[in-house]
Amino acid sequence: MKPEELLDQLKINSSQKVQVTLEAIYEVCGEQVKQGINDFSVSTIARIGAHRGVPKAQSIRNKSGEKYRALIECFAQNNAKAAKAKVTENWIDEIKSPKHRLLVQMMAAELAETKQKVNEIVPPNKVVHVYDHGEPISEFERLNPIERRALDYILSDSFMKKWYLTTTEFGEMTDDSGKVVFKPGTVDALKKALRYL
Repeated sequence: MKPEELLDQLKINSSQKVQVTLEAIYEVCGEQVKQGINDFSVSTIARIGAHRGVPKAQSIRNKSGEKYRALIECFAQNNAKAAKAKVTENWIDEIKSPKHRLLVQMMAAELAETKQKVNEIVPPNKVVHVYDHGEPISEFERLNPIERRALDYILSDSFMKKWYLTTTEFGEMTDDSGKVVFKPGTVDALKKALRYL
């Protein structure tokens, strides 16, 4: 999240005094970024902004300074990412051929834009699990014994007889009048879940 977005969120439901203090911290941190200074420690921000409404370092570290710390941390993280990106792209300048250098710069810009779009779709720190059958499933993703028994029971003869169900070649379950009770693919889906989960 960008600092200006976080600032807007932090100001919601905050008192006028807290909003003014957040603005002051935002300005001080913004100046650090403009000057290319990568020091966003609480003590530094408090010292620089002492005459501009920024509380003392201890006040920011207290429980009541949680919003202030969040804003400072956001600036620190964003600045660190920007610095890292700049360092990783320095190698492009070492390419001797102007034509190749331009092409690589265009590709790097495209990659950065794509990464930004992905970050907008998938929020930072959100874990996305992709299971490709190449890695073992974690215990959290596995069916627990109760869930497994429930699925086993749906596929059992006793369940089928009790409800007068039969399976079809399409993996659906129909009742004794031929009406579809479970849609096509249900039986196959249950068997796969039991096999892999």
